Amino acid sequence: MNNTLPPLAEILRPDSLDGYIGQRHLVGKDAILRKAIEGGNIPSMILWGPPGVGKTTLAVIISKQLEAPFFTLSAVTSGVKDVREVIEKARTTRKSILFIDEIHRFSKSQQDSLLGAVEKGIVTLIGATTENPSFEVISPLLSRCQVYVLKSLDVNDLKELSESVLAWYRKNGFQIEIDEPEALFQISGGDARKLINAIELVFMAEYRENKVLHITNAMAQEVIQKRLALYDKGGEQHYDIISAFIKSIRGSDPNAAVYWLARMIEGGEDPKFIARRLVILASEDIGNANPNGLLLANACFDAITNIGMPEGRIVLAQTAVYLACSPKTNASYMAIENAVSLVRQTGDLPVPLHIRNAPTKLMKDLGYHKGYQYAHSYHDNFSVQEYLPGKIAGTTLYEPGNNARENEMRQRLKNLWEGKYGY
Repeated sequence: MNNTLPPLAEILRPDSLDGYIGQRHLVGKDAILRKAIEGGNIPSMILWGPPGVGKTTLAVIISKQLEAPFFTLSAVTSGVKDVREVIEKARTTRKSILFIDEIHRFSKSQQDSLLGAVEKGIVTLIGATTENPSFEVISPLLSRCQVYVLKSLDVNDLKELSESVLAWYRKNGFQIEIDEPEALFQISGGDARKLINAIELVFMAEYRENKVLHITNAMAQEVIQKRLALYDKGGEQHYDIISAFIKSIRGSDPNAAVYWLARMIEGGEDPKFIARRLVILASEDIGNANPNGLLLANACFDAITNIGMPEGRIVLAQTAVYLACSPKTNASYMAIENAVSLVRQTGDLPVPLHIRNAPTKLMKDLGYHKGYQYAHSYHDNFSVQEYLPGKIAGTTLYEPGNNARENEMRQRLKNLWEGKYGY
């Protein structure tokens, strides 16, 4: 095989919507973004999703479909000067597309430099990000963009992608079959690029001329465990190591936590990315077992924002150790998950009349607010009354965790509600 060829993931990158795999909710038949593309009038947009789901590919396809000039910048290497130069070039052409990869890494001033051109239609902005744009894209720019959420590829998508990889090999004279796809799919994690890379790695390691290569789970695991991290270091280690870091803290192991933290710091990871994950973890995995965890994590994020690195590593380490040593509970996380599931099952149940707002006389005449008992007017600032819609009255959504603080909360709820909600 010719070793001078670009990576297979680049060779197989589709150039039309018909060859694009995944994201059917956006670009499938009659889907919202496909209609906009085929209508030739797309808005500025932010494509938000994990790595390897086709954000860059989709931007390129859009430019080809619209036959629009296509400019691209990387937020990692480009500054305000580069943005202004591209905008000046775009002024001399018909409506151009400006694609910015990793737009979440753009500073406020860099994002500000885009506003005028986007607002005036000099460029149609397509930004790609793996981070929540609500946190990372300034409000004036975000308000001028549609946000489209891209999802990890599902099993059917991965099967379709695997067949396209095999078809390419066969077209080029190689005999290759995937007898067992499970390991490849698991390794990919729904990332198209990782799946293609994995198949290519196995092929390069195991293919023998004039023999059919049968890829099995054992073969894929053996080859990829040795080599995939080196092949796709950025994407692979970025997500695997942050996962190890979070799981170490969740597992109350401060030694492992600071080790994985050091790996990320030495690898050049964005410290705000780490700090943001600590804020999430402090609420999801520690919660009310130690409410100070969230306060410290949020202070850590502020400190990182204010002082940066390298001193920020000390703040990150302090926070990671504190959270790792804290008692754990996911009770609040489970409560909101239970509540969201209930809302999806039961729909928009009416708000009980006695806890509705009644700003007008008509509303009061209709019974809004009637019978409401102001809690502070009663003993212990509490009065027994119903707050849930009647159809789901008495449903338990929050179950306190088994730790000192939440056991106190459980006892208080038990004293107040006297058996209701199972307390």
